[in-house]
Parts: sequence; structure tokens; C-alpha cells
Amino acid sequence: MPDPVVSPAVPYAARPLGQLACTIPGAIAVFRRHHLDFGCGGDCTLEAAAEARQLDVAAIERELADLDRDTKVPDDIPREPDALMDLIVRRFHDGHRRALPELIALATKVERTHASHADVPAGLAALLRTMLDELTMHMHKEEQILFPMMRANPGRVLAPPIARMREEHRDHGRMLQRIEDCTHEQRLPREACDSWRALYAGLDQFTADFLQHVHVENDILFPQFEGRP
Repeated sequence: MPDPVVSPAVPYAARPLGQLACTIPGAIAVFRRHHLDFGCGGDCTLEAAAEARQLDVAAIERELADLDRDTKVPDDIPREPDALMDLIVRRFHDGHRRALPELIALATKVERTHASHADVPAGLAALLRTMLDELTMHMHKEEQILFPMMRANPGRVLAPPIARMREEHRDHGRMLQRIEDCTHEQRLPREACDSWRALYAGLDQFTADFLQHVHVENDILFPQFEGRP
């Protein structure tokens, strides 16, 4: 099923964690602090996830509202499909292709240098390689199949292939959660070296870019080809 377009009137508590993570900058930090799983548990509503951990749902809603108050899609994000697809490829796809190999190299170095440290993100480089492989295949399908279909058929309903891309977005979200778990929610030891700090800073930036990428596709591009008003 396609992800629903959520009206601003829908309470935060009723929205899925994954959607909140994708649409509210800073939400991931809130979820980290409260140990809420926005990856594998991304389809779970905030209310259900918070109640499962006996957390104050209203307090978390207030945190999200503070973050969301000034949040909007950046002014340079076009709505016209052709221009939007060009931007997605240039800013997000090409950006991920540059960022992930650099993160893999840093993760490999940190894992090797600090193998005996209790907080070392053991297995992170392997997770990032899997993320790169899966994301490379996903982006190839968009660039070579879905986007050309959209360009050739403006306004046409393309729900089945879009549903598959949405499902892959959810899979990528689950991988992000595995990365979060591997890095102990990106908890840096006090004595962390510059490479370790650069690795987690880069992961933070990649996560923010990826979630905005998903938001732009799921909530701006895809609905134009799903028969939505």
C-alpha cells in the first residue's frame, strides 16, 4: 500500500515513526533519546511505540512540535516532476554515491584501529557496504526505469512500481536502524579520535540527506503519479 499523505491536522501521536523521521528535521535525535525504533518499527505510530516503552506520548509530541514549527520543504525543491527528478538525481543520488564510499573507508579504519574498544562500531563497514549495494540498485531502478516512465507519461498513474519503491524506502529505513544500533546511537567515547568523530558526523549528515530524499520522493514526487489530487 502507498504511504498516506498525512494532513498537518493529524496528531503526531497518530503518525508512523518512519514518516515523522522523514519529515521533521531533528526527529531522529528525539527518537534516539527515547530509544524509539524508527527503522524496523517505522510503520508503528508514535503513540503505540511510546506506550510500549511506557513513555509520555504528550511530552514527545511537544518536542516534535517545537522542531516542526519552522519546518518546511526547502524553497529550492521544485514541484514540477521533470525538474524534481533532476534535483533528486543530482542532489541525493549523486550525493549518496559520494558519501557512502567515504563512510565505508572511515568505518573500516575506526574498526581496525579501535578493535578492542568497548564502543567500537563493530560490523559498521559491512552494514554500510550493504546499504551502498542496496541503494545503488534502488537508484538505478529509479533512474533507468521509473523516472523515464514518469517523464514519458506525465500524469499517468504508476502505482505498482511506485509501491515497490516505497517498500524499498522502508527497507532502507530498517538498515538505518541497524546502523544506529551498531553505533550505539552514535555515542562517541570521550577519547574518540578525529576519524571516529568524522565518521559519526558523516553518518549524521548522510542520514539527514537520505531522510530528506525519501520525504521528497514519497510526499512530493510519487503522489503526482498515484492518482492523488
